[in-house]
Order: sequence, then structure tokens, then C-alpha cells
Amino acid sequence: MRIGLITSAPDHPVLAATAALLTAHGHHIETLDPAAGPDGPFDPPADVYLLKAHTAAALALARGLEERGVPVVNPVAATELCQDRLAMAELARRAGLPFAPTRAAADLAELLAAVETGGLSLPIVVKSRHSRRHDLVARVDDTARLRALAEEWPHEPVVAQPYLPSTGWDQKLWVVAGQLFCARRRSELAGPEHAELPDGADGFGPAELSAERAAVALRAGEVFGLDVYGVDLLDGPGEPVVVDVNAFPGIRGQAGAPEALAALALRVGAVGTAAGAAAGAAAPGVPRPRADGSGTGNGASTGAGSGTGTPAPADAGPGTAAG
Repeated sequence: MRIGLITSAPDHPVLAATAALLTAHGHHIETLDPAAGPDGPFDPPADVYLLKAHTAAALALARGLEERGVPVVNPVAATELCQDRLAMAELARRAGLPFAPTRAAADLAELLAAVETGGLSLPIVVKSRHSRRHDLVARVDDTARLRALAEEWPHEPVVAQPYLPSTGWDQKLWVVAGQLFCARRRSELAGPEHAELPDGADGFGPAELSAERAAVALRAGEVFGLDVYGVDLLDGPGEPVVVDVNAFPGIRGQAGAPEALAALALRVGAVGTAAGAAAGAAAPGVPRPRADGSGTGNGASTGAGSGTGTPAPADAGPGTAAG
């Protein structure tokens, strides 16, 4: 099978390990670099593409592939949804996910006016509305800090969330076709007092993850139509609070993640090949089910799926673990 990677960094650890597994089992890896120019995909395209890059150029390439009926993981619509923090929050809350309350503003001056007139209480967390590399994420405790940010980011559309006390660490939950991985990572908002993990909190893996939090992570995939994604939860013993959902995150240092991703690529590629053969090679936009069997995988969904992975096909090679 031919598996394409849409990325400018094929040496990223999880991609490189996944590619090595697939190559070892006789599959062919092709890299499509969205930064290389408008050459477009290989012709004919690969059987399936993994959409790791999220730039406008990468999304345009992936959208063109989808229009030709080529399966892309994750779908472009789902990936774009996770880049708009307001749309993400609104969909999550409508679907019953415990997402942090989120309000949008045209710019930081609008937020400052809301604070000064009593319409918004501090402290808050301010983020760029549109998620991207090196975007704005900051804790604001007073109006002086908000004024400084408004001067630094004068035209930035933003969202604001109430600052909720935590340990200073985030619970990072990653899902690949229904298979859970997790770790603690220091929050971007943590102060120097949070440099060390709380006592007794060094170990954090699937065995330490509560069933409730695991269910939230799996439900997020159903809601957003994602096969490979991350869910950030506030750390601590309280009710789970989701602060972010990421399409195709790094998943660094997680044993078993490359195997799960390799098996997912082969499952989706096999389904896409079969669908294309049934519909005719010229039929565009052939829909595919999510790899865990809980939706179409072609955009956000509010349907309740099982959240469990389907078996890999017999020729899947690496990563036969169920999701």
C-alpha cells in the first residue's frame, strides 16, 4: 500500500517511527511537503494520506485529495474546526463535553472594555481565536497585563476563558483510532511554583486515568469527527474540564502510538481503496467511516459511536492492537 504524509517534517518522531514500521512491512511512504510549492500530490495519489501539517497550504492540498475521493486522516473539515477555538468550544458544549466556558472578542481592546465595565471578571486565560504555531496564550490577572497584551497584539481576534486553579500541569490525552495514550505536561500558564509535579503524581498512564476522563476523550473524537487527536484536561482531582482539542498532535514518547497509527493508516487505506473500486475511479468525495466505526469521519458529528476500534485487516502488518 502507498501511504502519503502531508508534512514539512517527515522526521517528526511519531511520523518517522510510523513510516519505519510501514516500510518494514513492504508498504511505500511518500511525503507531500506543503511548503515545497504548488506541485500537488503524486499522480496517481497514494491510497491514504496522514494530515500532520495544518497550514493553509497543507489544508488546500488535503482538500484537493478529498475531492478526488482519497481518504485523509484527519479529514480537512475536522482539522479546520479544531483551529477555530470558538467554534470548537461551542460544538463541544452543545455535545455535552465539559469544555471550559469560552467567549470571543474581535480584539484585546474589546476584552479590556468588558473588564473595565464589569462585564468580564478576572483572572482569565486569553488565547488567539485561531490556533497556530506561536499564537497567543496568556493568563491575565489584572488590567495592566491586559493593556500590555493589547499593545503587543493590537489586531488579534481572541477568546477568553475563566482561569481555573489547577496543579499547574495539564493531562494530555491522545487517541489514535480509539486507543488511548496519556501523560502530564507542564501548563503554558504555570508559574515557577509549578516546576515540579505534585507529590505522588509522577506516574500517569492509562492505568491511572479515570474512566470518566477516558470517556470524555473518546467522546471528543465522535463529536469532532477525528481519528487522531489530543484532548487537554486540567490536572487535579475535580471534575474533568476540557481546555483544548487538537487534530493530529505530536504524541511524543508514547509506546505503541506508532504501531496504532500505522494500523490506522492501513485500515483507512484499505477502506478507501475498496470504496473507490466500488464507486468508480472517477467518483469524487467517497465518504469513509471513522476508523473506530462511529461516524463518517468527514467532519464534525454529534452521533454517539462505540468508541472502540475495529480490527485491523489481515494484511495490516504492524499495530494490530484494538482501539
